[in-house]
Amino acid sequence: MKLVIKNLTKTYSNGVKAIDNLSIEIGTGMFGLLGPNGAGKSSLMRTIATLQSPDAGEIYFGDINVLEDKMALRKVLGYLPQSFGVYPKMSAVDLLDYFATLKGVSDKNEREALVKEVLEITNLYDVRKKYVAGYSGGMKQRFGIAQLLLNNPKLIIVDEPTAGLDPAERHRFLNVLREVGTNCTVIFSTHIVDDVKELCNEMAILNGGNILNHTTPQKATAELEGTIWKKVINREDLEENQQQFDILSSSYNQDNTLNIRVHSLEKPSEDFVSVAPQLDDVYFIALKKDEPQAV
Repeated sequence: MKLVIKNLTKTYSNGVKAIDNLSIEIGTGMFGLLGPNGAGKSSLMRTIATLQSPDAGEIYFGDINVLEDKMALRKVLGYLPQSFGVYPKMSAVDLLDYFATLKGVSDKNEREALVKEVLEITNLYDVRKKYVAGYSGGMKQRFGIAQLLLNNPKLIIVDEPTAGLDPAERHRFLNVLREVGTNCTVIFSTHIVDDVKELCNEMAILNGGNILNHTTPQKATAELEGTIWKKVINREDLEENQQQFDILSSSYNQDNTLNIRVHSLEKPSEDFVSVAPQLDDVYFIALKKDEPQAV
């Protein structure tokens, strides 16, 4: 099933235009929505999830007109917001059983089987009797996935799910998401480029409520082949190089020197070497192009 968004606009009462006449089509699989904090990602996620209404525009998921039939979408939607809230003192298995009841699964045996299945998918079965309130951040995020799987969703929305997770928990969480994202539409909103690189078969870069680039990670990096250059500089020379070159990013070496990366169709100067493009380069180029031009 395809998610189709047409001319979506949302301006808040404080005058901030969070979504700016946005149109996009998203198919089955893992879709990465990449953008800095404040880009409009959460506003878009909340609008798709029917938690807020846009000022204008249309949203369709398959044959569901989302804005006119919100309940039809909610029946096939799984949503994991940025912060999932406070947990009562209940074990994972009891809390999932309660959620399954709320979602209309009245048969006890059916609920038991469903709860066992989602606990196994999210690698929480061994800790099913522990209080969710005592779970680590990564385990809570996986529990969030477990609860949204209870209604066998066709559209899954996860908003900034790996922010604050340690590397091991992030890896486990992404593996779970990869597994559930094979036969439904998963929109994965993040400001972490590596999440999209590791997980998504399609992506878009969002800033200022606008889609800057709708592509695939592979295609986006391939298009930059031969245009990314690197050189090593001393820290004190950074400002001088910033004035001379359009620097995409800089990173420290162990000896406190800096690697600077530049996007240029031709070699910027003799001391630069050509390097393989990365998804970070794609992201920074899109954001730089979107910066207001000095008059």
